[in-house]
Amino acid sequence: MDTSIRLPKKLMLLGAGELGKEFVIAAQRLGNHIIAVDRYEQAPAMQVADASEVISMLNGDDLETVVNKHKPDLIIPEIEAIRTEKLVEFEQRGITVIPTAAATNYTMNRDRIRELAHTELGVRTAKYAYASTLEELIAVSNTIGFPNVVKPVMSSSGKGQSVVNDKADVEKAWNYAIAGSRGDSQKVIVEEFINFEIEITLLTVKQWQSNTIYCAPIGHRQERGDYQESWQPADISKDKISSAQEIAKKVTDKLGGAGIFGVEFFITRDEVIFSELSPRPHDTGMVTLISQNLNEFELHLRAVLGLPIPHIEQLGASASAVILSPGLTEKSGSISYEGVDKALAEKDVDIKLFGKPTAHPFRRMGVALAKGNSEEEARAKARKAASQVKIINS
Repeated sequence: MDTSIRLPKKLMLLGAGELGKEFVIAAQRLGNHIIAVDRYEQAPAMQVADASEVISMLNGDDLETVVNKHKPDLIIPEIEAIRTEKLVEFEQRGITVIPTAAATNYTMNRDRIRELAHTELGVRTAKYAYASTLEELIAVSNTIGFPNVVKPVMSSSGKGQSVVNDKADVEKAWNYAIAGSRGDSQKVIVEEFINFEIEITLLTVKQWQSNTIYCAPIGHRQERGDYQESWQPADISKDKISSAQEIAKKVTDKLGGAGIFGVEFFITRDEVIFSELSPRPHDTGMVTLISQNLNEFELHLRAVLGLPIPHIEQLGASASAVILSPGLTEKSGSISYEGVDKALAEKDVDIKLFGKPTAHPFRRMGVALAKGNSEEEARAKARKAASQVKIINS
């Protein structure tokens, strides 16, 4: 029997942001047909997809309508705010959900993936507790102690996350977390503050038939709970890389399916501590657009389609730095950019503009990528390039 993989496939992307845009580009290079779905028109991935739909992905009836209309071979979630019960139904009808409907349901909420890792698998995590009201948050914050970290259980790219230094900051953290929550959840997670040496993302590629493989670890820095820069390879010991890979494999094996997982860890002097997991390309992994022979989007595509990945080559010290919209007071239209020419004048620098139709305070509008002779040089070049690109609200 011929077991070769036949292309093209019809892929439906639920969430059409900048990560989805790069995935669509990778998928179309192999001739696939992509339908990009999001809650607003002209989202980045829609601009390069074959078709697009604007719906609330929390509305099960709307999801049913677009799936029946397009009849995709695979459904690939790219954000958290999705009515995951519908994904279970679609999978039962024979549509492949990436990585699986159950895994997507687990990872859409920080409480579920944390319980899986800590309680079921015995993985070391930060101490944590939950709160569904301000009063509960005050109580559990006192139990966890200060400083601590407060996050929505459902969010993306660090939205709604803040460090709480003392009791006076708890109410502000509650309001910020609820404002940054996706979906209809009114629940937050409170974690002990880990005094880490570095925070890393381990891109973990789970394949249908072959072994799980890993990219070189990616270091990253956050502000306001959102990634600002990342670099690869992160300078950590082989023993700690092995420990991170062991934990990542344990968790992703439990989740099942196929695709790339962005597994985040705190690395302390003595420990490797599991933090979070995303069952899709990770924002910190945008550095792989310059740092590897196969970037994270190409790896995700190959894994979900069952295509071979014979070799991942890391190409040397590389970095990314985000291009943020300025601290505007409201959403802005008619966005234009200056300084791209200056940024691209530097050797081994690239710029990716996401094409988002509006800007609001600190929204990621693009990313600068750079290679250098050392981590420090690559990071400095990426930060400089990012700072040279100015967003104009015309």
